[in-house]
Amino acid sequence: MRLSAYLLPTLKENPAEAQIVSHRLMLRAGMVRQHAAGIYNWLPLGLRVLRNIERIVREEQDAAGAQEVLMPTIQSAELWKESGRYDDYGKEMLRITDRHDREMLYGPTHEEVVTDIFRQNVKSYRDMPKMLYQIHWKFRDEVRPRFGVMRGREFLMKDCYSFDMDYAGARASYNRMFVAYLRTFARMGLRAIPMRADPGPIGGDMSHEFIILADTGESGVFCHKSFLEKPIPEAADYGKDLQPIVDDWTGSYTATDEKHDPEADAVKAIGADLVSARGIEVGHIFYFGTKYSKAMNAVVAGPSGEPVTVEMGSYGIGVSRLVAGIIEASHDDAGIIWPESVAPFKVGLINLKTGDAATDGACEGLHSALRRAGVDALYDDRDERAGAKFADMDLIGLPWQVIVGPKGVAKGMVELKCRATGAREEVTAETAVTRLTL
Repeated sequence: MRLSAYLLPTLKENPAEAQIVSHRLMLRAGMVRQHAAGIYNWLPLGLRVLRNIERIVREEQDAAGAQEVLMPTIQSAELWKESGRYDDYGKEMLRITDRHDREMLYGPTHEEVVTDIFRQNVKSYRDMPKMLYQIHWKFRDEVRPRFGVMRGREFLMKDCYSFDMDYAGARASYNRMFVAYLRTFARMGLRAIPMRADPGPIGGDMSHEFIILADTGESGVFCHKSFLEKPIPEAADYGKDLQPIVDDWTGSYTATDEKHDPEADAVKAIGADLVSARGIEVGHIFYFGTKYSKAMNAVVAGPSGEPVTVEMGSYGIGVSRLVAGIIEASHDDAGIIWPESVAPFKVGLINLKTGDAATDGACEGLHSALRRAGVDALYDDRDERAGAKFADMDLIGLPWQVIVGPKGVAKGMVELKCRATGAREEVTAETAVTRLTL
């Protein structure tokens, strides 16, 4: 992709309305623009990151045995009245009346809809268990949306729902999602700490938040230092009993300052091995038993024909929130530092002297070679001064930069820069392509 043709409206100065690092950098890097309070347009660079996060989430959900569906954004109020949540949910729910005076709503979550799908289509224990997920936009009418996509009104979310015959099956489903979450966040270059949590309006009596550590995080986090070193489960572990893995990840003291004990109790519980940090919630899982299935009569025929009210769980990941969370955890004074797995492009190709025949030719050759090798590259072919090109590339945070100038071309060399470390190395163009395909 040529930057001269790309929609990338970068900003030199911090926007006055942006209060946190991720909001400032997403605006400055041309990833998003606000449409209304808490509602954003995703521009090409931001959308590429969003899609990469979606891909990782989808792959791990599929590996855990979940099946993807797509549910409507506009829901019937009748289902919510049936579950008993319509009047209880509060003003965050955007209520709508259609032209036939039917009560509708813009879905803040999908427990009712997925329970209705299940009860209409699954009738026997022989068809159990089931685990369904979607990656879809939701809307919650926050009274004070802030911090950009970190706390917006419209947001992209992965929500998954499990249906089991009994508590043992429901716990097994919960464990599968627990492990899937550890794997998902690790693939994005994040260390996620699972912490006991309040289920809130979704309900239930077993719940964990997944918190990523970031200096600018919204919550105070207290945990045992072992959580920073534990090995991430392998995909092959899905074929085993996952309870020992979950027990290992939940056995040591973990707490946030909103939900659990104050710091003094954490010190008492952990002692010298205490890690005190800031963190951002990026995922939340819940077991809520028959809260919805009982209210909505989601039953299946058991082995003897007896009706069994199914046990349910719910598992959410804030996909759009993760874009901001990754930036909060991975940036410096110059801009964003993307992990390769979610970066919008792997490499930025910088032409230091656009219009110079030899430099242009070397860049064109490199751009073609990278494309043939399957490497996503953003080629800065603009007629801009070198300093502006360097600043924009550091700002948008692509993992690698290949810098091509007349002096290097004369020697048959280019400069390869790692964004995360700042390390630079002079190599041949062929070597640069080989390194970037590893």
